[in-house]
Amino acid sequence: MTKTCTRAIITGVVQGVFFRASTKEKANSLNITGWVRNLPTGQVECVLCGDDDQIKPMLAWLHRGPLMASVDSVEHESIPCEPFETFDIK
Repeated sequence: MTKTCTRAIITGVVQGVFFRASTKEKANSLNITGWVRNLPTGQVECVLCGDDDQIKPMLAWLHRGPLMASVDSVEHESIPCEPFETFDIK
């Protein structure tokens, strides 16, 4: 499999609802590396690096998010891969 990296911006009620912690937990379960952070706009941004069969279910999960979140949209794009060792909360 070819490793790919995807940058995603998640919009909706996604801050203050354990979105970053839940994203890290899901990414770890799929062996995805990268990071997640809150943006000053109220959105969440993340970079996901892994194989297609890891990234696809992660993107599907981002459309739902954790229980208390209310996701309106997920915009994502492929970006050049970076060598992340872990998945971190910034």
